[in-house]
Amino acid sequence: MTSRDPIQALFQWTESGQRVALAVVVKAYGSSPRPVGAMMAVSEAGEFVGSVSGGCVESAVVQEALEVISENRPRLKTYGISDEWAMGAGLTCGGNIQVYILPWEQNRVWRELISARENRQPVVLGVCYAGRWEGDLGLFYRDGQGIGELAQRQMALAEMLAATFREERPHSGVVLPDGSTSVVFIPFFLPQRLIIVGAVHIAMSLVRFANELGYETIVVDPRPVFATPERFAHADQLLVAWPQEVFPDLEPDLGTSIAVISHDDKLDIPALELALQSDARYIGALGSRKTMARRAAILREAGFTDADLARIHNPIGLDLGGRSPEEIALATMAEIVATRYNKQLLDISEKLH
Repeated sequence: MTSRDPIQALFQWTESGQRVALAVVVKAYGSSPRPVGAMMAVSEAGEFVGSVSGGCVESAVVQEALEVISENRPRLKTYGISDEWAMGAGLTCGGNIQVYILPWEQNRVWRELISARENRQPVVLGVCYAGRWEGDLGLFYRDGQGIGELAQRQMALAEMLAATFREERPHSGVVLPDGSTSVVFIPFFLPQRLIIVGAVHIAMSLVRFANELGYETIVVDPRPVFATPERFAHADQLLVAWPQEVFPDLEPDLGTSIAVISHDDKLDIPALELALQSDARYIGALGSRKTMARRAAILREAGFTDADLARIHNPIGLDLGGRSPEEIALATMAEIVATRYNKQLLDISEKLH
């Protein structure tokens, strides 16, 4: 069975002896259904995995890809999405996408990309789609290291590459004064996970919001009366266990957010200790400031510093004014997203008032 991941599919097809091509959205205008960085893999048999337009120009891209495979030469194509199609798909208007289609073969850049994803290591893929370096590839790491032809030209790429790492979203555009040498940077960052400690009512809504945003959801609570499959059938994992029993295996990393919401010190304190010992990007704790002050005293006695405690968001969530479990869950998810993209939470709160 062919993987539903475009890059994995390319490896599978080439290992079976097929020639293949990769289509990448490098520019998007108007209400295009797929963003910059969207990918579609195409085999010489006409199979395809992924999407560059949500369906409206896929067949045309497949045909172009077959010609790219036959000629072994890349192409840069612009496709218009008609207003009629857009209305039928529920979009406000049509738009245009520019797609770079390149003949694909295994090399060190692609193998390192697969390895980085398997090891949950954030990287950025660079593809030059026009100009002097057309067809050159590069894979870049946060520490400044890189491989591939583009990695030899990091000075020219530095500004756009830094923005891609900082904002965790694709960037595309001209990188040389000649006005034509253009590169698209596509981030492959850690899959986003949300670990929720406490199978309380808020957690039910929090799982739903996180699922909608593409987060893997893990609910942890040793109390079987709360942690029931009926209440959390929509969670990716329901772990009826103490935090200290499961956190070592979960290995929270920079792609992980942790919401501690049981409001029971027997769960909350161990969970906060373990969260602070991890690389989790976000740690939030439900409860009043008075409750958090008591927890902070306990955590200081356990050896945590004020700098450690400053990582904990409390009261949990942005101040949206809501008080119901659903509203608290929404505010929590909003804060998690803002933290992921390094938004200034004070500025956001001021705008809400």
